[in-house]
Amino acid sequence: MVPRKIPLDTKALVKELRAGSRAALARAITLIESRRADHQASARDLVQALLPDTGKAVRVGITGSPGVGKSTTIDALGMYLIGQGHKVAVLAVDPSSARTGGSILGDKTRMSRLAVSDCAFIRPSPSSGTLGGVAARTREAMLLCEAAGFDVVLVETVGIGQSETAVYDMTDFFLALMLPGAGDELQGIKKGLVELADMIAINKADGDNLKRATTAAAEYRSALHILTPRSEHWHPPVVTYSALTGNGIAELWQKVLDHRTAMIASGEFAARRREQQVKWMWSILESRMMARLRSDAAIRARVKKTEAEVADGRITPAVAAEQIAEWLK
Repeated sequence: MVPRKIPLDTKALVKELRAGSRAALARAITLIESRRADHQASARDLVQALLPDTGKAVRVGITGSPGVGKSTTIDALGMYLIGQGHKVAVLAVDPSSARTGGSILGDKTRMSRLAVSDCAFIRPSPSSGTLGGVAARTREAMLLCEAAGFDVVLVETVGIGQSETAVYDMTDFFLALMLPGAGDELQGIKKGLVELADMIAINKADGDNLKRATTAAAEYRSALHILTPRSEHWHPPVVTYSALTGNGIAELWQKVLDHRTAMIASGEFAARRREQQVKWMWSILESRMMARLRSDAAIRARVKKTEAEVADGRITPAVAAEQIAEWLK
């Protein structure tokens, strides 16, 4: 029996979101994450209708290796911001289970204070195998959060693969968290992570770790002098803080605001937002093309045959790619 498709009242959802309903926001994000064709069409209409209500929030990407304390930091920072009168949305992108495709981390449980606050919204999303572990619909979710009145959006990346680049491409400020005394303090530079960061923050600067955190910060500052900053209007600072005690959280946030002020004054803020929109368009187009390859049974069968020919060395990958591109015309 084919289940009856219930039409989605997009206008009612728009109204509820503009009123700040967290329940409506959760439903809207579920809608944009759906793979059903009718849901995707409704999601496009929804985001388009809400576009005038978006773009005003401070968008901060937060990354760091597992164990650095991303979720604990977000909990501390979020509670500080709420105390300052902000509404905070957290989009925590989990790595997906390879077997089920579901989330395998419990970010929400590690943000215990934010999780129960009426001024916060937390959404863990499975990455569903997308590039770098970043959920394909995180950008749309960010816009929905802004439309619902959240003026700070924190996007937590899993901190592996190319997820840092993807989150950098959707946020205004990119924060890299580091640990004190973690062996090779300059390892981040080899990965290119430090070159993306708008600020480096050394966590766990408390108790016996305080001296090591201060030393690590000095080493990062020295290393940053070697690198050419992306912007002549901003040189990435290095700060120390403790997510456990809250020390340094206020100073950390002030740096985010200082960066925003500098970027707006120079015109780089608007230019970066425009560039991100265009990248987003191409990302969606690539996803659509891949979705068509998967959904068209005839093309899928031909692609499978072409894959076998490439694997057997009968044709080159370049020739195969050209053939597949022709089929999509």
